[in-house]
Amino acid sequence: MTSSSVPMPAPAGAPQPAGPLRRLTARGRDESHRVASPLELFFDLCFVVAVAQAGAQLVHAVIQGHAGNGILNYAMLFFAIWWAWMNFTWFASAYDNDDALYRVVTLVQIAGVLLLAAGISQAFQQHDYLVVWLGYLIMRLAMAAQWLRAAKSAVGAERTMALRYAFGVLLCQVGWLGLVLLPEPTRPWVFLVMAVAELCVPVYAEKACQTAWHPHHIAERYGLFTIIVLGETIAASTVAVKSAVDEHGALGELLPIAAGGLLIVFSAWWIYFGVPIHGHLRSNGQAFLWGYGHYLIFSSAAAIGAGLEVAVEQAVGTTDVSMLSASAAVTLPSALYLLAVWALHSRHFKIGITQQLTLPVTALLVISCTFLGDWAVLAAGLVCSTAVATGVTLTAHLVGRRREASAALPTD
Repeated sequence: MTSSSVPMPAPAGAPQPAGPLRRLTARGRDESHRVASPLELFFDLCFVVAVAQAGAQLVHAVIQGHAGNGILNYAMLFFAIWWAWMNFTWFASAYDNDDALYRVVTLVQIAGVLLLAAGISQAFQQHDYLVVWLGYLIMRLAMAAQWLRAAKSAVGAERTMALRYAFGVLLCQVGWLGLVLLPEPTRPWVFLVMAVAELCVPVYAEKACQTAWHPHHIAERYGLFTIIVLGETIAASTVAVKSAVDEHGALGELLPIAAGGLLIVFSAWWIYFGVPIHGHLRSNGQAFLWGYGHYLIFSSAAAIGAGLEVAVEQAVGTTDVSMLSASAAVTLPSALYLLAVWALHSRHFKIGITQQLTLPVTALLVISCTFLGDWAVLAAGLVCSTAVATGVTLTAHLVGRRREASAALPTD
């Protein structure tokens, strides 16, 4: 994703040879009207199946009174989902030629994530990572094949970079076998070591050459996945509320949770898309930080939905989880989301201390809502929506002052 030199990509808009197979060469970073492809959208929708499974298992762990272990398992499995998605996304931004072989290999990756999703419950409940590892193996073998294909069409430093990616992916996949073969107490340490190793592969690979990722395309891809994850959050919490109403008729207890949850998710969408981040991604030094930091955004957004489900279960009395814990299951990931979006997006566009402090103060207030009992989720939603209104108002005032200053300038 970053480096000191850039390969010479094919000219933007250059005609491609006819036929089902084409050389897998770097695309131009200056392509106009570069948007997500239908295959990429399909890829995202299939990946969100795994996100939904991870969220469902997190809910199960929390309501069973195993929140600590559930959060750890969730963090580990979500890393696998997010990292596989991110590897494909950045590769596709640089090399997607949309020929028949590229499509088939991408569909193989989708099959891998669906197998991974099928093994998430075993990983959570029985600490059996075999099916997850097999699904991950399929995805990573396909990813390595894409890099080897890119290397075949490249020369010099670009070829070296592609080969480093391919062999780095394969070597890390061997390391992940530790989650299957080693004793259970050592697995969190295996995860930590292998996560660091995975994060280092792009840093090492791109020392020789920088992939020709497209800033606007990357920003759109991350934005679309954020929308899909937030949509999954709404879907999961809606189903939970519907089931609770049908089985327990506790509409009065659930309305504050439903209303607060919607306000949180709506605000999360508004805050994420409040600034056009693609211009900031032209800085190579920010690309790694921005791309890696989205682990917190995606995982916290999905965890908000899990927290809302826990809050619903607690409200209708089907779990022994305390009110405080159920409220924290919503407010803590919401606060983490706000802080992550501020750190990666918003702070680069805020002017003045008031604008800069809006989201951090909002996150602190959301955490404070944890102690409001039955009204915690609704209060957190109101705080988030107030932050949106405050941001809009501050931006409008700033624009107004600039217009006044511009009108006051001499016209000659």
